[in-house]
Amino acid sequence: MDMATINASLDNIIGRVERAEALDRPANALANLVGKWLKPGPVKNLLSGTGTGHPAHPILILLPLGSWASAFFLDLAGGPDGGSATAARRLIILGNLTALPTALTGLSDWADTQGAERRVGFVHAALNITALGVFTASAAARATQARGAGVLTAALGMGLVSASGWLGGHLAYARGVGTDTTAFEVASPDWTDVAALEDVSDKPVCVDAGGVAVLLVRHDGEVRAISDRCTHRGGPLHEGTIVDGCVECPWHGSRFRLADGQIDRGPATRPQRAFEVRAVDGRVQVRAVADPGSLRTEPVTGSAGLNGGGSSS
Repeated sequence: MDMATINASLDNIIGRVERAEALDRPANALANLVGKWLKPGPVKNLLSGTGTGHPAHPILILLPLGSWASAFFLDLAGGPDGGSATAARRLIILGNLTALPTALTGLSDWADTQGAERRVGFVHAALNITALGVFTASAAARATQARGAGVLTAALGMGLVSASGWLGGHLAYARGVGTDTTAFEVASPDWTDVAALEDVSDKPVCVDAGGVAVLLVRHDGEVRAISDRCTHRGGPLHEGTIVDGCVECPWHGSRFRLADGQIDRGPATRPQRAFEVRAVDGRVQVRAVADPGSLRTEPVTGSAGLNGGGSSS
């Protein structure tokens, strides 16, 4: 089977999950329950990874997955006797224990998704919960010296978490869940005219700065400009409210400082891009601060993009 056939088959599988509307009822019910329990604030910040610059869930995944995979390796290569069997049992238990906080971070992130992403995430979570049950059974079997059953259940658990991991990878890398939604916005480093100075008030508005949506607002006598698309899930910040010098996203409650776009409250983990502002002849002009990132700054059209102008290194 060639690579194209394999990719097409996998795309067909994930497409069926993404379009499975039968998943909506249980998924939405669970997401609503999580939303009622987990409001924006310190606990949500902790589970989201706010303050670290990245979501917490992908980092914590290493703990249970690494423990279970190490135990599985010892099962295959360590032999039935000696310290390897004891070490494998302890690793299974460690994986089970660390799976709980990992699941909480994932649940927090997943509750902020919609549509296809929510359906895939629901199946991802179901596989992980099933895997945890299987690994718990493996630990119990090993505790009663039924090592053969413990090994077999651990192998089944590894299969489940591998399938779940593939779905998680699809969410992160194909659907961009957890990725800064402004990562590929190409903002001009040149001054761009966006509005009349007299039209800027304490009510935020969205203006077009060379194809990039920018929130514009007057606060404490200063005109402020930050990216309008929320880095968390893409919410329109100009539809939010101004709170203590911050704008609060109307979708999930993240707050960003108007002065510099930094996060004041999660669940966002990446700040908003801030723009320099000046007034010229009664007009407001903005420009983006220089960005060293290649994927963010290289155009997809124009001579550089058409002629392969990216770095070859």
